[in-house]
Amino acid sequence: MQTEEIYINAVEKAAKSTVSVRTANGPMNHPFHCFPMHGVGSGIVLSDKGHILTSWHVITDSTRVMVALPDGRILGSEVVGVDRETDVAVLKVDCEDLIPAEFGDSDELRLGQPILAIGNPLGLAGGPTVTSGVVSSLRRHIHPGHRGATPLIQTDAAINPGNSGGPLIDLKGRVIGVAAAHIPHAEGIGFAIPSNLIKKISDEIIQSGRVARPWLGIVGYEVDRRIAYFYGLTTNRGIFITELTPGGPAEKAGVRVGDVIHSLAQSDVQNMEDLTTVLRMKKIEETTSMEVERNGQKRQLQVTLGTRPF
Repeated sequence: MQTEEIYINAVEKAAKSTVSVRTANGPMNHPFHCFPMHGVGSGIVLSDKGHILTSWHVITDSTRVMVALPDGRILGSEVVGVDRETDVAVLKVDCEDLIPAEFGDSDELRLGQPILAIGNPLGLAGGPTVTSGVVSSLRRHIHPGHRGATPLIQTDAAINPGNSGGPLIDLKGRVIGVAAAHIPHAEGIGFAIPSNLIKKISDEIIQSGRVARPWLGIVGYEVDRRIAYFYGLTTNRGIFITELTPGGPAEKAGVRVGDVIHSLAQSDVQNMEDLTTVLRMKKIEETTSMEVERNGQKRQLQVTLGTRPF
């Protein structure tokens, strides 16, 4: 099959599951009229029962959310649930003849892999817009050090306001990411949330209306040379524990204030992003290994993860 046909087939497949999301944020006062303030984004069909995935920031503070389907129908929707940490929202429309998107495995993405972005940039009429590019980087963080920092896919495919919530697809038409952000003053840099994380979060929202996350019950600093010098540590990496939740998972496992976490579930922990990433892939009540350093000595502990307070 020629390259041209591969691209066209991928777009035609994904476009059947891509929708436009329109929001109204209430009336805006005007001397003679009231105009609703509108927002626009994109979405992905998750199920044939009417579940739609979009970005949380697209619908936040909205009083009304409408979904425009690929066949031109415009339907009202209700919000099933949201997860601010990953910028995910799941909507529900009263329609059961939708075509769900096929999701690919974002863990198999490679640098330089061709991808396509589909969405509704700027709310332009005439159907979805398609842009092409490659996977520029994996596990990128826009806000380093933030507790909820999500590892993002970076791409040079054009992503503009209105693309948020729309799919990034591979050349088989499978969703491998969801458009999340762009940097206004940079050229050719866009970001997407990996499909594996999106699928996990959206499935949980559909099942329970919210996302419950594994929890250690710690407060700490990322260790660097300054922290190591100030506290007299023998290491310059990991998470230095400054506070423990009484009766929390870490305290029950034998962790003490002043310990430094080096690994969790046999994965190296050098900073908060590493710790958050490992926790995201674990389950509540799961028992896993933890390596800490205490007074220069390494200790192996077993910790049973709890549920992060809502």
